[in-house]
Amino acid sequence: MTKLRGVVKKWLYEHGFGFIETKESRKDVFCHSRDIRNCYDLDRGDLVEFEIEKTEKGPRAVNVKIVYN
Repeated sequence: MTKLRGVVKKWLYEHGFGFIETKESRKDVFCHSRDIRNCYDLDRGDLVEFEIEKTEKGPRAVNVKIVYN
């Protein structure tokens, strides 16, 4: 799988999921907290690196890692 970078657009802490905005995808990519590798939750504006898995509901971010500058 190809690694992509994007920015967390929205994160719903109470539900444990959110959406990542990326240049490579026209739609925001769904992300669940169980797919995050180097922290528990994300915050809006976090820069992340991830892979995309295709699902019946659309693209899903997996192997998500926050990119620390």
